[in-house]
Amino acid sequence: MHTPNRVVLSLFGFPIYWYGLLIAVGLVLGVICASMREKKLGLKKDTSLDFLLVALPAALLCARIYYVVFSWENYAGHPLSIFNLREGGLAIYGGVIGGILAALVFSKWRKVPFGALADLCAPALALGQAIGRWGNFFNQEAYGIALSNPSLHFFPAAVYIEADGLWHAAAFFYESMWCLLICAAMLIGEQKGFFRRRGDLFTAYLFLYAAERVIVEGLRTDSLMLGAFRISQLLSGALMLGVMLWILRRHLSARSLTLFCAGAVLLGLLGLSIHRGWFAPQVPLAVCLIISSAMLYHSVSPATGQQGSSA
Repeated sequence: MHTPNRVVLSLFGFPIYWYGLLIAVGLVLGVICASMREKKLGLKKDTSLDFLLVALPAALLCARIYYVVFSWENYAGHPLSIFNLREGGLAIYGGVIGGILAALVFSKWRKVPFGALADLCAPALALGQAIGRWGNFFNQEAYGIALSNPSLHFFPAAVYIEADGLWHAAAFFYESMWCLLICAAMLIGEQKGFFRRRGDLFTAYLFLYAAERVIVEGLRTDSLMLGAFRISQLLSGALMLGVMLWILRRHLSARSLTLFCAGAVLLGLLGLSIHRGWFAPQVPLAVCLIISSAMLYHSVSPATGQQGSSA
C-alpha cells in the first residue's frame, strides 16, 4: 500500500497539510448542514455562522489543552511546541467540551434555547468528525493493534504504518464510518419526528459516539493514558452512564428510575466480579448500552414531525 503524503501542496514555500485541510472541509460541510436546519428548529437565519465565531476558537483551544494535558511528557522539555498545531495534537473530546461551553455562553448571550442550539450542531459535529478523521490517515496516526493475519492486510480492514512496517487495524476508518452513520441516523430520525424534545438529538449523539469510543479506543495503540487506563474509554463510559441516567430521569418516574439504577449497579458489580482484565468494564457498559438504547427508542414518537419544548 502506498504511504500517503502528509502535504497536499506548498504555497510560496508554506506547506498545506491534509490534516488541516480535512478539518477545514469538515467544518465547512458541518456549517452547511446546520444552516439548512435552522428554520426547522425555530432558529434565526445565520445562527450557525454566528455560533461558529464563538465555538471554533473555544473548540480548538480546548482540543489542544486536552491533548497537551494528557501527553505532557511530549511537551515538558520544549513547551513552545504546544503552539505548533501543524504537527497535529487535537483531541476530539476536548473540542466537544469546548463547543458545549461555547454553546452555554452563546445561548445566554443571544437568548437562544440551549437544547435547540445543541440539536442544531449534533449532526454537523458527527459529519465533521467523519471527515476530519481522515487526517489521521495522512498523518499515520490513530491506528489500532497490529494484525498478523495476511488475509486482513488490505484497506479498509487495516492500514499500513510505515514507522514499523506493519499492518494495523484502521481504527480511524472505523470511527469515521461510525460518525457518518450517526449523522445519517440523526437526520433521518429528525425528519421522521423521532426526537420529541429539545436536546434529545444531541443526547443521542453523545451516547452513540461514546459507545463507539468505548469499543474502538480499545483497539488503538496511541491512546492518551491516565495511568493504566485509556482516558477516552473512561470518559466515554462515564458519558454513557450520564446520558443514560439523563434519559431515564427525563422519561421515567422516580420509582422506576430508582429500581433501574439498583439493577444496573447489581449487574455491573456482577460483571466486574466474574470477568477480569480488559473485559471487566465492558460488561456493565454493554448492559447500560442495551437498556438505555431501548429506553431511548421508547421515549421517541414517530407520530409528530416537530420538536417540543424543553422539559
